[in-house]
Amino acid sequence: MRFRGFSMVLVASLLWGVSGTVAQSLLQHYHFTTEWLVAARLLLSGAVLLLLSLAGDKRQNVWKIVRSGPDFGKLVIFALFGLLAVQYTYFASIELGNAATATLLQYLGPVFLTGYLVARNRQLPSVAQMLALFLALLGTFLLITNGNPGNLSISTGAVLWGLASAVALAFYTLYPKKLLERWGATVVLGWGMLIGGIGLCVLSQPWQATGQIWMMQSVLAVGFLVLFGTLIAFYLYLDSLRFILPSETSILASAEPLSAVVATVVWLHVPFGLFEWLGAFCIVGTVFALANHKEKKAEFAREQHI
Repeated sequence: MRFRGFSMVLVASLLWGVSGTVAQSLLQHYHFTTEWLVAARLLLSGAVLLLLSLAGDKRQNVWKIVRSGPDFGKLVIFALFGLLAVQYTYFASIELGNAATATLLQYLGPVFLTGYLVARNRQLPSVAQMLALFLALLGTFLLITNGNPGNLSISTGAVLWGLASAVALAFYTLYPKKLLERWGATVVLGWGMLIGGIGLCVLSQPWQATGQIWMMQSVLAVGFLVLFGTLIAFYLYLDSLRFILPSETSILASAEPLSAVVATVVWLHVPFGLFEWLGAFCIVGTVFALANHKEKKAEFAREQHI
């Protein structure tokens, strides 16, 4: 069962890495907006997941969770501050920068997650956690300055949105564990995406966006984002939490930033210098430092009481 969880996270991470590059192409070459893409991803994927839930063995949960009171309130929080937040901040960072940098900044999420657990349990950080923090800070510095402290290699907005996506990812990973156990990943993710998409529509009216270039390439790209980069990837990632620890999902997700960097450099020809590569490996290295954390089992026991 653990191997199944590992495989699910790995496939999800690869799909996310490639979808970030697809999103960059749509945002920067075909003039789509962050609001339009995020709303389309959430609404379409959410609707499909709920239809699948109604046809599956957990169909009774589709409507039960809506009438569940406290759990529905938690679902709304997860939808707005988890699913919507993690996608919107990530796409906004891509729009102002590039998919490789946005993905790497988002990948600081495990560091924020570890920091939260350390603070909540009022314990001193371990050597592995301190090493992870050092690598995260060094990697971020190299990534956004390209080794030159007096110059940012990407815009300030891209950096801030990227860091916000890391915080959202930490919340998204930790918060829904009990909801998933009680109601199932398809139901939770379906309603979460639908609610998040509706919330974004209320705030930004993405249907008013104009100027998108619709042609065969952009249609296929949007389809890939909805089906593979959202529907399948998010389901695999969330459902894997039934088999492995949240901290382990972060470790295996190291395939995402590396695949995003390779796809961005090879496909979109975005320049990536030596210091940026060093920063990328430092950030990816944070999860391997956290993997050696000896208190993993104790962390799992504590997470059951969230």
